Amino acid sequence: MLLALTDKSPPRELPMPNSNAACAALITFALALLSACATSIDTTPVSFRPAPGASAPELTLDRAVEIRLPTGYTRTLASGSRWRHVGDVAQGRVFRPIDAVFSIEGRQVHEAYLVIADRSLVGFYLPGESAYSPLGAPIPLSSGGSR
Repeated sequence: MLLALTDKSPPRELPMPNSNAACAALITFALALLSACATSIDTTPVSFRPAPGASAPELTLDRAVEIRLPTGYTRTLASGSRWRHVGDVAQGRVFRPIDAVFSIEGRQVHEAYLVIADRSLVGFYLPGESAYSPLGAPIPLSSGGSR
């Protein structure tokens, strides 16, 4: 079937978009481009050795700790947060949060457990990937000790 266009009306002006809507669309586009460029989290495969199941020690942080990840994102370990020793990797002891979920972010978000060596946070164990992600420099932790 062939259609013939016979509309002889004069051309109409197209309405200009609302400048606020155009600005919002531009900002949304720019943010989408930036998020596509986010840095991946550096990881190394590790062998995780679970802690004996009896009564695993707990760690309670005395103060909040601000962490700047190598990806540029930041995370805060809350004062009073509790962590349970769940195992070990070559880089240190692995602590999982109690009654919470902790994650780190790069191009993707990863569930993360703390890796502690010599009373300092040295990186994260990523249980979903069985991998270790190092920090740029160790961060000393102040805790109420283990129970």
